[in-house]
Order: sequence, then C-alpha cells, then structure tokens
Amino acid sequence: MSTASDVATPVPPAGTHHPAVGAATGLLGDWTPGARFLATPTRTLLAGEAATPVPHDERPVAARVAAALAEARAGGQAAPVAVGAIPFDQEAPAALAVPRDLRTAPPLAGDPLALLPAEPPAAGAWTVRQVPSAEEYGDAVAAAVARMWRGDFSKVVLARTLELESPEPVALPPLLQRLARRDPGGYTFALPTGADRTLLGASPELLVSRRGGHLVANPLAGSTPRSEDLAEDVRRAAALLKSTKDLHEHAVVVDAVHQALAPFCTEMSVPSTPTLVRTATMWHLSTTVTGIPADPRTSALELACALHPTPAVCGTPTALARQVIAHSEPFDRGYFTGMVGWQDATGDGEWVVTIRCAEAEGRALRLYAGAGVVAASHPEAETAETAAKFGTFLGAVGASL
Repeated sequence: MSTASDVATPVPPAGTHHPAVGAATGLLGDWTPGARFLATPTRTLLAGEAATPVPHDERPVAARVAAALAEARAGGQAAPVAVGAIPFDQEAPAALAVPRDLRTAPPLAGDPLALLPAEPPAAGAWTVRQVPSAEEYGDAVAAAVARMWRGDFSKVVLARTLELESPEPVALPPLLQRLARRDPGGYTFALPTGADRTLLGASPELLVSRRGGHLVANPLAGSTPRSEDLAEDVRRAAALLKSTKDLHEHAVVVDAVHQALAPFCTEMSVPSTPTLVRTATMWHLSTTVTGIPADPRTSALELACALHPTPAVCGTPTALARQVIAHSEPFDRGYFTGMVGWQDATGDGEWVVTIRCAEAEGRALRLYAGAGVVAASHPEAETAETAAKFGTFLGAVGASL
C-alpha cells in the first residue's frame, strides 16, 4: 500500500560512499525560471534556457519530436533529449524543446538529502478566487450525473480552478523545493510554457514509459482524501479498495488503457484488481499495466498520444465527454490533464499526466483539480475531492481555500 514516493531512503552511515548523495537535490537547487526541471522515479533532469523549440505544424507531435531529435543528433548532439509539456488538446501548440545543455542525475528519491524538509512558505496575503465557485461546480456535477442516468454517457472528468494572487511576485524556486521534497518519488516538474509563464507540479500518475523493449502504464482512477489521523487514514484506504463506485470508475480507465495499447503490443499484463498508492494528500486506486511493443520503433510519445486522453482525465465516450467538459468548465484547461515528460532519440521516454499542477505568471498562480464523475457520484463528494487535490499546492504556497 505504498509507492516509491512514500518509502524513506535511509541515510548511509558516516564514511559510506554513496555517489547519489546531493546529485539530484543539486539539480533541484539549481533550477531557475526559464530552465526545465523534471524528476521521475528513474532520473532527474535539468536543462538550461538554451534550447531548440519543437515546431508546431500539421505533423503529429510525436513525428515533430522525432524529427527534432534526429536533427539535433545530426547537428552534433550525441544524446539529445526532448523535454516539455503537451496540452490537453493535442492540436494546440505544445511547449517542447530539445535543450542544448542537459544535466542528469539519479532519481530524487534515491538522494538522502531529499529527505530534508524544505523551508516552509513565508506568511503572505494570498487572494483566492474559485473558478467556478464550489456551488457552480456542484451544479455541473449534478447535471452530468442526471445525463448519465438518462444514458447519454458513462463518465466525465470535471475540473475547477483556483486563481491565487500575491502582493509580490511568486518565488518559484522555493515552491518547487516544497513540491519535490513532499513527494520525492513522484513526478515533479517546472517547465516554461510561454513568456514569463511556468508550469509547475507534482503528479502521481505515469501515463506511459518505454525503455527498450518494455512499456509501463500506471492509470490512477478512484480517489479519497487522506486523514492526519492514522486510524482514519487506514480506514479510508480500506474503504476505497471496496468502493463499488470507485472500483467501477477505475475499471473503465484500465480497460481503456488496455484497449489503446493492445494494438502496439505482442504481450501485455493487466492485473485483475487494483492496488493503492498514496500521495501526501490523496489515496488512489492504481493498476500497473506492462507490455512488449510489437515494433521497437514505436516511441514512448507515440504510445502516450495513442492513450491520451484516457477516461481518467476526460471521460467516456471520449468525444462526448470532451463536449461536456467544454460546456461545463468556464476556463481553458491548457496544459492541465495534458502530458509532461521526456524522450530521447531512441524513442525511450516517460510521459506523465499533468495533474496536481499550477501555471505561474508574475504575482499569479492558477491551480487545477478535477474529479471523475460517474452515475453514482454526489456533487458534495466530488467538490470535496477537488478541494483535497488543491491541497498539494495550497500547502506549498501557504494559502488555504
């Protein structure tokens, strides 16, 4: 009932050689806005501002990334890597680039210094605006549930945002430190998405990774907020494993992942029952799907694009769920529920679902959170779930809802 992000790595005794000590946290400490930082359970990456953007044109994004990597290799880069973010709408421009200076380190979770607490957020006077309001969000959930009972569709993921504003420009490096050190075994990122705009987050969900002849997907669906009381926290975890509503929601997502990846694989392993993973604020139902690609040339990003959007971030059927989202959400999702990750010239890479994230610009932060709505959903419960998911960022900046 734990993940790498929850397992403490012991500090070796004095005098013991440990080559990873300080390597990943050093890259974390060197990040500044405009640079690209990505920490995953397999590696830590830091790229400076010097980078060649992946162009936006009529070609599929995976083809554009492959071409940019091939061009970088032809230009003398021995091991080029593309890093960045892709929006929820794959047709929209992405924030992808091939850095010209890339530093790497082992995983952040393997660096004992990552266990040191980050500096707490300074006291500040944040103004917080909910878009939509909690009441309007609950109304949208109720309307979606009513349509499901009429048989229109079976699931939709509805999101809401918090618009935070500070009297001073947001200090992003210490914010990233707090996000990374809270869940060092997760997927932490800070990437430029425009002039003076930064996408930051700490996602628990791997969309898909490819390493040589193996792929892994880890869909999460079905969630419950954690409790500071240990007994209550365990009770909630156990209840989630037995929740008919959440198990159904999870099964829909796992089946969609299986169906999307099956055409690309010669072998697949899909466990019949989910397990639990936890973050600092949430319990999630989790299934780890593995497979062997039929064609070794199929890249991690091609697999990710075939999966995206899963019912975990959109709904089912997909086209109708997109329409409901567009009608119900009074904002553009942008990079929220898109993909963040990296890929090298061999096609290996990791792509993560962009959740538990915010976009920063000047004195403003926009936070995002969503919940899967099915016929058994209740507006109050889904509103409470999104509030709990906002906790990752609210705690990191010292604000409250």
